[in-house]
Amino acid sequence: MNKDFRFGVVGESIRSGAELTATARRAEDLGYDTLVLRDHFVAEPFGDQLAPMVALASAAAVTSTLRLGTMVLANDYRHPVILAKEAATLDHLSGGRFELGVGAGWLRDEYEAAGMPFDEAGTRVGRLEESLEILRSLLDGRTTTFAGDHYRIDGLTAFPSPGRRPPLAVGAGSRRMLGIAGRHADTVGVLPRALPEGAISEEVTERLPESIARKVGQVREAAGGRDVELSMMVTPTFGPDPRRAAARVAVLRGWGTSAAGLVLDMPSQFVGPPEHIAEQMLTRRDRYGFTYYQVSDAVMDEFAAVIPLLCDRAGR
Repeated sequence: MNKDFRFGVVGESIRSGAELTATARRAEDLGYDTLVLRDHFVAEPFGDQLAPMVALASAAAVTSTLRLGTMVLANDYRHPVILAKEAATLDHLSGGRFELGVGAGWLRDEYEAAGMPFDEAGTRVGRLEESLEILRSLLDGRTTTFAGDHYRIDGLTAFPSPGRRPPLAVGAGSRRMLGIAGRHADTVGVLPRALPEGAISEEVTERLPESIARKVGQVREAAGGRDVELSMMVTPTFGPDPRRAAARVAVLRGWGTSAAGLVLDMPSQFVGPPEHIAEQMLTRRDRYGFTYYQVSDAVMDEFAAVIPLLCDRAGR
């Protein structure tokens, strides 16, 4: 049975409290399910960002149904015990509307600007896996004792104790990360792989159908039958002619107009009028299993036309 769709707004152009309040209320009014914030303290590549946990608490105070999430917190920036405390508190203050997204951290320039060591990927990913085990235990309300290579916890419990554990989301692009996400996360954001030099791959091959199908397969294999939600941040390009819209995307991304046909089939690219985009999402749900899509706040108003085309079918 196919899952219902969910839609989120990534509030990446929010620079003030007034903009945060307006974006949160607007997202709720437009029918979005979630508002998520990034976790960066350097301006590049997404622009200056508010501190996500504090900002989401403020957004919770001016909304009533909108869920609030992080996309995604860099694990190295917070000890998992501190993060569990903050997550439990934010979930409590929001009436159970918080979703905790965590990743291994990838932006080398940010680490270096803050004077933090940018360890090799294997070390960062290993820390993340241990952190996810600790977070699940604490947020499940268990007294937690843990001894790993990176963290040691001795008989701690989280307060306030959530009525139910906030959903855990993990963004992943490499084989090891996809496996960790499949084993530990409730929601897996499928991404292009992070590169050793501290950037996200821009390779076309990372975005082609066969690559996404392979990554989804790795998540499902690791999940071992658990019901895992698949998500993706997408950049819709609207226009009456899907092929012309795809050609614009190909040129803007530096892939050349000859890649327009590839763009049409990329699971992360949606082009054309709202009705066509809705059909693409239905097709890709059937093929890959994606049901949770996030879009930038820059296109939230335009993309809102797609939401009723899909949610009405689900009886929402």
